[in-house]
Formats: sequence, structure tokens, C-alpha cells
Amino acid sequence: MPDPVLIVGAGFSGAVLARQLAELADVKSIVIDARDHIAGNCHTERDAETGIMVHTFGPHIFHTDRADVWAYVNRFSEFRPFVNRVKATTDRGVFSLPVNLHTINQFFGTSMSPAEAREFIQEKADTSIAEPANFEEQALKFIGRELYEAFFYGYTKKQWGCDPTELPAAILSRLPVRFSYDDNYYNSPFQGMPAEGYTALIAKILDHPNIEVRLNTRYEHAMAEQFGHVFYTGPLDEYFAHRLGRLSYRTVFWEKKKSEGDFQGVAVMNYPDPKLPYTRIHEHKHFTPWEKHDSTLAFVEYSKETGPDDIPYYPKRLAADKELLASYATLANAEQKVSFLGRLATYRYMDMHQVIGEAIDFADAWLAAKSSGAKTPTFPAKAAL
Repeated sequence: MPDPVLIVGAGFSGAVLARQLAELADVKSIVIDARDHIAGNCHTERDAETGIMVHTFGPHIFHTDRADVWAYVNRFSEFRPFVNRVKATTDRGVFSLPVNLHTINQFFGTSMSPAEAREFIQEKADTSIAEPANFEEQALKFIGRELYEAFFYGYTKKQWGCDPTELPAAILSRLPVRFSYDDNYYNSPFQGMPAEGYTALIAKILDHPNIEVRLNTRYEHAMAEQFGHVFYTGPLDEYFAHRLGRLSYRTVFWEKKKSEGDFQGVAVMNYPDPKLPYTRIHEHKHFTPWEKHDSTLAFVEYSKETGPDDIPYYPKRLAADKELLASYATLANAEQKVSFLGRLATYRYMDMHQVIGEAIDFADAWLAAKSSGAKTPTFPAKAAL
């Protein structure tokens, strides 16, 4: 049997990697996590009082365009149909997101056809912006000022803690505009929710004789001496004890509301008004529409800068962050027998399906390099560091 490896982090990256190495090459993995549970920020658990499945660290909706990733997660859990239909409460009413034909007609009090709406929005768009330099310019080029200020300006400023002109234009590429009445938040052909939650799913991925999980265990560099290789999925700057400085993240926290009946009638409601301190409200029983609960739990979400004791969520990747990231990547590439994988270790915004797909691909690449005697990869091939 090959030398055992240490995998730091029991979220999707670590769990999928451990399973692939176990099945493909009979590699034994010790998977450690500093928390008292597996699944990282995807952790789900039933509320003791109501029985509602709660996404402990915020909502996670599974979607992917990779058939192999969809098949992979369905090996370990029954996935039930779920379509994320996000709404936004504004001072002009409640609208569907992403911006679609219904949103446009409702907002402007019109009844346009798809072709008419497309032409209308093109007239609203700021055509003087040839190459958008930031988030705001990208939005103005796409949809014009009225829709931008109604749905994106305030929400973005609250979510990221800075003016939208400071953010890269690429962030808006995840927010499409549709000239149809399709209000499905995602375009992915495969969408759903694991029937028993993400923690149960990841527990089954980790359930293999070659995988041992140790919780409440922080990584220490001395541990590396006991293993043939270390795969690190935690924050990249934390691995190096922040010796060059801290990469900036936004974190989120919630105010919990319990009531009877139905709180808002939808899983996710955005609040783009900049005068309101919160960004959105999730009502968790709507994430499992096949279940029936008399009570309900709503979580009012706030965003703030990540402090030393906070859980990092969203990498900001501002200009200064990218410079710091490049310096940390140089240090990482100099490490011996250590690989960095996942959203925190590569400082990227990644959805679950991207994390899973990359872990599958990385296991293949690492094993191929190992068998050929080549240098094993430090980062995934597609990590844009």
C-alpha cells in the first residue's frame, strides 16, 4: 500500500480527494478538521426544536453542468428536485432575480416581448463603456442605471463592504439577464438538494476503510513528517501563519427568527436597499419543499469584514489581495510534498460543484504525476493564482 497522506479539511475538497485516492490507488488518508463536525461551511443539521434542516453556515444549493459531478454526488445521496427562485424586496415592490422578462416588465410597467425588451435594455445600457473596468461599469454596460441601482448597487455595497467601483467587473458575470420568464436562478442542467443534507452526503463520501477522520484537530507543520504527502484545503495565508499579511475576505452572520407558519414564502429574499443593514433573509424549510413543518426558521443575513476569529467566506480579490496572493503562491510552490486545493487554499470564489469537480480532476493529476515520477502538482491546473 502507498504511504498514507494527510488531508487538512473535511469539506468537499478533502472528502472527495480522500475518496478518489482510496478508490483509485488504495491510498490511506487521515483527514483532519479543526471543527467538531465534517462538511465545512456546507454543514447541515436538523434544528432540535422544529426538525427543519438548517444550512448552518448559509444556504447551499447544488447545481452543475458536469454530468460526472452530478453522477458522483448521486452515488452518495438521493438528490431531490429543487429550483432556487430568488426574490428581491425593494421600495417599488417584490421582483424576481436574476433580472428576467418578468422583472423588466414589472419594474418599468410594460408588457414587452423578448425582442422588445432586449432592444429596450440595449437603449438603457451605457454604450459609452467599451471595456468595463469594474463591477459598476459592467452593470451599467449590461442593464443601465435604473436596474443597477434598484437591484445591484446597494446589495453589492453591503455584501462586499466597499463601493462597487472597487470590485472587478468579472463578479457580475455570475448574474445573467434573461429575456424570458425563466426565474430559475441557475442555468445549470443538473440541480437539486441532498435529501438528508450535505453533512450526511459528505459522511458517506468519507465512509471508506482507507479513510480515517479526526475532528477537533488543528494542522501543525510537524504532522507532515508522518505522511508521504499533505493536501491542505484551509486558508492559504493561514498555512504560512499570515507572515506576509492577511488576504481579505468577507464573512457573514445571522439573526435567527422562529415563528409559526410561513415567514416569507420563498427560500431566499434579497434586500438591495442600501439603507437596510442586512443583505438577504433565508427561510430554511423552503430548501426542503418535500418536507412539511408547522413552524419556520428565518435567518437574517449580515455581511462584514473578516476578522482573525471569523470564518472566511468570500475572497475579495482586490488588487492588493492579488499581489499578496502571488507572493503566497511563490511560497507554496517552494513547499516540499504539499499540495493546496479548494476555495480557501487557492483564494477563489468557487461553488460546490466546482470544488468537487476540481478535487476529482486533481486526484487524477496527482496520481498520474506520482506514478510517472514527475513532480506532483502544488495547485490545481486551473487555479488562476
